[in-house]
Amino acid sequence: MTKKKIFIIAGAVVVTAALAGLILPKVLGGNKEEFVAEAPPAVSAEKPQIRSIELSSELIGTIEPSSIVYITPLGAGEITGVNVQTGDMVSAGQLLCVIDTKQVESSRIMAETARITYEDAKKNLDRMAILHAAGDVADADYQSLTDKVEMARLQYENAKIGYNLQIESSQVTAPIGGKVESFNVKVHDMVSPQTVLGVISGEGGKGVTFYASERIVGGLKAGDGIQVEKNGTSYAASITEVSTMVDAASGLYKVKASVPDGDALSTGTSVKLSVISRKAENVLTVPVDSVYYEGGEPFVYTYADGTLKKNPVVIGLADNAYAEVQEGIAAEDQIVTTWTSELYDGSKVTLAGEEKEEAQTADSTAEAEETGAEASGSGQ
Repeated sequence: MTKKKIFIIAGAVVVTAALAGLILPKVLGGNKEEFVAEAPPAVSAEKPQIRSIELSSELIGTIEPSSIVYITPLGAGEITGVNVQTGDMVSAGQLLCVIDTKQVESSRIMAETARITYEDAKKNLDRMAILHAAGDVADADYQSLTDKVEMARLQYENAKIGYNLQIESSQVTAPIGGKVESFNVKVHDMVSPQTVLGVISGEGGKGVTFYASERIVGGLKAGDGIQVEKNGTSYAASITEVSTMVDAASGLYKVKASVPDGDALSTGTSVKLSVISRKAENVLTVPVDSVYYEGGEPFVYTYADGTLKKNPVVIGLADNAYAEVQEGIAAEDQIVTTWTSELYDGSKVTLAGEEKEEAQTADSTAEAEETGAEASGSGQ
């Protein structure tokens, strides 16, 4: 009985020893496990690009005719005839309405009286000229008659001007051709030089007036293009006038623009404007996401020979995609465009493209070695 137990224990020891013989060489043998260092993070990089950056501002403007005149009478009186109505198209010089100024006839009589006086004085001078030539009229008397004729002529000319002015006052005509935007008078209305009879908008497109702050207007000049939008339709416009004086009512600067193809836009309506308020042309730019800030100071990472470098920069104009870099980098630098928590000045990294190339090279080498080993084995 004792021998059997001893035999069983001895067998167990042999089995244990055999298992140990299988395991220990892997743990304690000459081929010890190697600890491979963690691979550096892979990053993407690109060179800065020369671009133009524009910043737009959304404003509200009011549609106006490209040219507009307000019709007012030269004199006071009663409207005796109206020849146009709102919406009519008129030509320059066309009669709009007639006003009874009560002075037209009086002016006509004064002019006619002055004419007769002048002609009588001239006839008398002609008779005296013959006598003066014969020596029957003294030089002084003849000169006095000449002065009287000249005085009569001037009075006649002045009377004619007065009469013509009264005619103009009684007949209101269109100073420009265009559309009658409004004409708010009717027969028997009493008017005066302070009365606005109507409004005529000139032909040749529409205009838009808007007001902008000092920051926005500083980037605007005559000739700049803007976009006008109304009910989903866009119209191209061009700035024609930028005021250098603040509007007292709004505290802003008044700007005007022409809309050549804006005939469909109604005068007086509000429209949305897109104005390029700031612009940087042909500047060095990087993606906005590649710019980081530390203590409010901007910087970018550049890549060179597997190492990152932290570069303080001066940022200019920026939009949603790109930022202008005024100082801190060169056009040939590789700007890191990806972010990981392992980025810092001097950190070791690999470029995303290089990592793939290295992996492909390693795979090709492994395949070649495996193919060579198989060929060697088959040869034996």
